[in-house]
Amino acid sequence: MSSKTTNQKAWFFVLPVVLLVAFNAIIPLMTVVNYSVQETFGDNVFFWEGVTWFEQVLNSSRFHDSLKRQFLFTGIILAIEVPLGIAIALAMPRRGPWVSVCLVLMALPLLIPWNVVGAMWNIFALPDIGLLGRTINAMGIDYNFTQQPVGAWFTTVLMDVWHWTSLVVLLCYAGLCSIPDDYYQAARIDGAGAWAVFRYIQLPKMKRVLTIAILLRFMDSFMIYTEPFVLTGGGPGNSTTFLSIDLVKIALGQFDLGPAAAMSLIYFLIILLVSWVFYTLMMRNEDQ
Repeated sequence: MSSKTTNQKAWFFVLPVVLLVAFNAIIPLMTVVNYSVQETFGDNVFFWEGVTWFEQVLNSSRFHDSLKRQFLFTGIILAIEVPLGIAIALAMPRRGPWVSVCLVLMALPLLIPWNVVGAMWNIFALPDIGLLGRTINAMGIDYNFTQQPVGAWFTTVLMDVWHWTSLVVLLCYAGLCSIPDDYYQAARIDGAGAWAVFRYIQLPKMKRVLTIAILLRFMDSFMIYTEPFVLTGGGPGNSTTFLSIDLVKIALGQFDLGPAAAMSLIYFLIILLVSWVFYTLMMRNEDQ
């Protein structure tokens, strides 16, 4: 019986990157933890507060409202982008010259910076000069996302769907392309229809990439800041003030560093917990 020797020298090449990432992550995190349990009035003088800021944030109706808006937005995004991304990936060609064209078109929205996306849609949706705004109003629908909460939500969701559905499409398309043709040939021999092929062949084979897509879209949509801030600024009123926007207002607008640090840690733990739940549920029975 031959014994296999494992070469560990590759870790020497990975170790500098691991140390750099750990340094960049741990130092800011420790700073936030430090501010979350103390109070300062400047001059680098701190006073111990313990869990006071955490209690204040958790008992705040402002935090609860922002959290509800954040969960609602993320739920809408996932409910639209995941099925839409799967449908577009199924409709894309697997072979031929149109494959490259479709992939490039799908990747284009992902190449645009987030602040530019917000600025583009701000102009695009203006009711007086924007193409989208003028078109909707010309159809007899009163639309003004700068004054109507429903219009602001509609525009924000539409902007995110346009910007990020391509990510789901590309991941699902990669999963579909990895399915061997033997599965489809066996399905044709058995007389399986399109729905049966999707349910028993394509969807199970896309399970891993769908898990990645859902996790990425959950984390991105739950942490969204730049696009809605540029588009609506959190308004009208507080209708599109998500957790990230509210956090920046507390930290930079009001300069309440203690509550902002506590809120950011709670924010981080919520994302970590929900991501873990998502992953556990989707990967259940994977080994069976």
